[in-house]
Amino acid sequence: MSESHETMAGMSIAVAGATGVVGRHVVEVAEARGHKVVPLARATGVDLTTGAGLAERLDGVQVVVDVTSNPSQKREEAEAFFGGVTTALLEAERAVGVGHHVALSIVGIDDVPSGYYAGKRRQEQLLADGDQPWSVLRATQFHEFAEQVLHFVRLGPFSVVPRMLSQPVAAREVAEALVDLAEAGPSGRVPDLAGPERLPMHDLARRVNRAQGLGRRVVAVPVPGRAGRGMRDGSLCASSEGPRGRTTFDAWLAQRQGA
Repeated sequence: MSESHETMAGMSIAVAGATGVVGRHVVEVAEARGHKVVPLARATGVDLTTGAGLAERLDGVQVVVDVTSNPSQKREEAEAFFGGVTTALLEAERAVGVGHHVALSIVGIDDVPSGYYAGKRRQEQLLADGDQPWSVLRATQFHEFAEQVLHFVRLGPFSVVPRMLSQPVAAREVAEALVDLAEAGPSGRVPDLAGPERLPMHDLARRVNRAQGLGRRVVAVPVPGRAGRGMRDGSLCASSEGPRGRTTFDAWLAQRQGA
C-alpha cells in the first residue's frame, strides 16, 4: 500500500453504478484500501435520475464516484440520462457538503459522433460549468466490451461486430485509477487511461468466441458515416501520452476463463 493510500484510508466514498462492470471493482478496490463504500442504487432507496433519497444517502460522504451507464444510443435519451444523473448528484452533494465528484468518461467522445457520447459530453460539461470540485478520467473500452459486442446484433449463428480499432483496458485498472483520484482530491480532467495494445474489435470478439466455445460466427461490418470512420481510424484510442494499463487482452481472457 502506497503512502497516499495509507494517509487517505478511512474515507467515505459513495459509488453511483456500484454493481456495473467498473463499479463492482471500484467497490472492491476502495474497501481493500480501508475506505467505507456507500452504494447508490434503487436497492438502497435512491433514484439517481430524480435525486430522490440521495441527500440522505450522501450524509457524511466525502467523495462521489460516478460510473453509471445507460444502454441507449439515442442522443436525446443519453443526454437526458447523464445530464439528469449528474445534476441530481451535484445538487445532493452541495446540499450535504460532499467535497469531490469523480466521473468516468470515454476516450474519443469529442471525435466520434454518437448519441451515447453526446450524453457523456453533457456529463463532462455540467461538471466543468458547475462549482462542485471534480475530477474526470476518460478511459478506452474495457476488455469486457469484446464479449458484449457478440450480443449486440445477432442473426442466427452470426454476430455482427463493427469494424473498430480499440485499445482495451482492464476494468480493474480503471477502478484503481478512479479510487486513486478519489484519494488525490479534485484534479479536473486527468490524462486519458488506455490499454497496452491497439487491436481490431472483431479479432477480440473472435478470441472471446473461441475461448468460451460460443459457436458464433463473427462478421465484421464497417459502420457508415463519420462515426464509422472514427471507429476505424483509431479515434477511440489514446491520442496523447498518459497512463497505460498493464493487463493485455489475452491475459484478461485467460484470467476470466480460469475464474
